[in-house]
Amino acid sequence: MSDDNKESNCFNDGLLHITVLVISLFSLGLGVIDLRLTDSFTLVIMPYIPALFLSAFIFLSGKIYWIGNRQSKISSKIILLLIYPLVVKLALASGENIDLLLNVGPALLFKELGSMGTIIIGLPIALLLGFKRESIGMTSSICREPQLAILTDKYSFDSDEVRGFFIVYLISTVLGTLFISLLTNVLAFLIPLHPYSYALASGIGSTSMSVAAVSSLSAIYPALTDELLAFNAISNLISIVFSIYVYIFISLPLTEKLYNRFEHYFN
Repeated sequence: MSDDNKESNCFNDGLLHITVLVISLFSLGLGVIDLRLTDSFTLVIMPYIPALFLSAFIFLSGKIYWIGNRQSKISSKIILLLIYPLVVKLALASGENIDLLLNVGPALLFKELGSMGTIIIGLPIALLLGFKRESIGMTSSICREPQLAILTDKYSFDSDEVRGFFIVYLISTVLGTLFISLLTNVLAFLIPLHPYSYALASGIGSTSMSVAAVSSLSAIYPALTDELLAFNAISNLISIVFSIYVYIFISLPLTEKLYNRFEHYFN
C-alpha cells in the first residue's frame, strides 16, 4: 500500500478519533479551573490546556501504540479543515461588529497598536536565537486564534510560519496567563489608575489571558466585579475584531518586510 493510501486511511482511523474524543470530553468535563494562589491572584486554566498537555503526553510517551507519527501527520490535516470554520466565524464577527469599531473611542482602537511591540522587540530576539521564517509567525502578533486562521490561510498549516506561531501559542497558553495575572496585580498596586482602565487594558484579544487578568482585578476590587467583567468583555471583543484588520494590513506585512530586510544580518 502506498504512503498516500496509508495517510488517507487515517481519516477512517477509529482509534485515533476515539482517543481525541476521550481527551476532549475529559478536558471539557474539567471545565474552567480557577486556582486561587493568593487573595489577589487567581490562575485560570481553560479546558484546552489539559487537552494540549494530555495529547502531547500520549504522543511523546509512546504508551498508546495506535498513536504515532502517521496519526500526527493526518491530525494536522484534520486541524486545517477545522480551522476554516473559525475563519468564517471571525469574518462574520468582524463584519457584524464593524459599527462597534467605528463608534468606540480612539483609545480602545489605538491600544491594539501596542501589539507592534511583539514585532519591534520580538523579531530581533527570534533572529538572534537562530529562527528563520518561524520568527514571522512567532513575533507578528500575540499568537492567538484569529492570527492562526490568517497565517494558515496565507502560508498553509505545514508552513514554518505556523510552526513558529505554535511555539509561542503553547508557551503563552500557560505562562501568558501567569504573566498577565501577575502584571495586573503589580500595576494595580503600583500605579493608581481607575480599575476600569485596567479592565479595558486587559482585554487583549485572548480569552484565557483576559479572564486571568480580570479575575485578578476582581479579587482586588470585589465590589466592582460586574463592571470589571463588562468592560473587559467589550474590550476583548474589540481587540479580537480590530486585531484581524491590524494583523492583515499592518502587523503581518510589516513583520515580513522587516524579516526580509534584516534576516541576512543574523546568518
